[in-house]
Amino acid sequence: MTSVEGYLKTTLKKKKALLFVLIDSEISKIKSAIVLAKNVEKIGASAILVGGSSATDQLGMTEVVKSLKKSLKIPIILFPGNVTGVVPGANAILFSSLLNSENPYFISQAQALGAPNVLRFGLEALPTAYIVIGEGTSAWFVGAARAIPFDKANIAAMYALSAQYLGMRFVYLEAGSGASSHVKPEMVKAVRKVFKGFLIVGGGIRNSQTAGELVKAGANALVVGTLAEKSGSLKILTDIVKTIQSVKR
Repeated sequence: MTSVEGYLKTTLKKKKALLFVLIDSEISKIKSAIVLAKNVEKIGASAILVGGSSATDQLGMTEVVKSLKKSLKIPIILFPGNVTGVVPGANAILFSSLLNSENPYFISQAQALGAPNVLRFGLEALPTAYIVIGEGTSAWFVGAARAIPFDKANIAAMYALSAQYLGMRFVYLEAGSGASSHVKPEMVKAVRKVFKGFLIVGGGIRNSQTAGELVKAGANALVVGTLAEKSGSLKILTDIVKTIQSVKR
């Protein structure tokens, strides 16, 4: 069986850029989560992320993952905000270190506590540097992040380069769920110059124009969560998929 990391890299070569849709297991009911996931799979989403910054209901999250796994062909990737987000049944996990947290717990301690269950559940670990941009979101608050200002692209690039030297193959620039702004293309471009791995950007992406600009700047995958939960979002997501797969870098 092809690894999830291998699948993402192979799919990236075909599609130029990927769309990941984030399902918050505490907000989404199982039936609505399945409907959403099936719809975004049809329009070309490449993976479903399950988790969120404040997800604490392990049983509920396990049921969501189990139900999605039965219904989809694309991989289910855990996106845990804490050790409670490590549950069985998914294909892989963004095994993340919140590099710019002021709390050592989110840099290495939660990872040590969660690692045995990653092994126990047979989850493929995708080594990820999670970097929070801007303030005022759950990711910023819960993760005690020393947030990088949106206009400080060089600082984000420094963190991404350190992640590369630490052996991390994924970097996730996160403005946060429902963020007032998205990560700026200038920051993505600066990170892309130094980071050679798989670059994920999420938070505040609400239209195809923004999506196209981020991909043109160097993003490999975009994460959309809050937008996907709103009525009428499927058309916007369809436009986003079409745009990012036709961008000329």
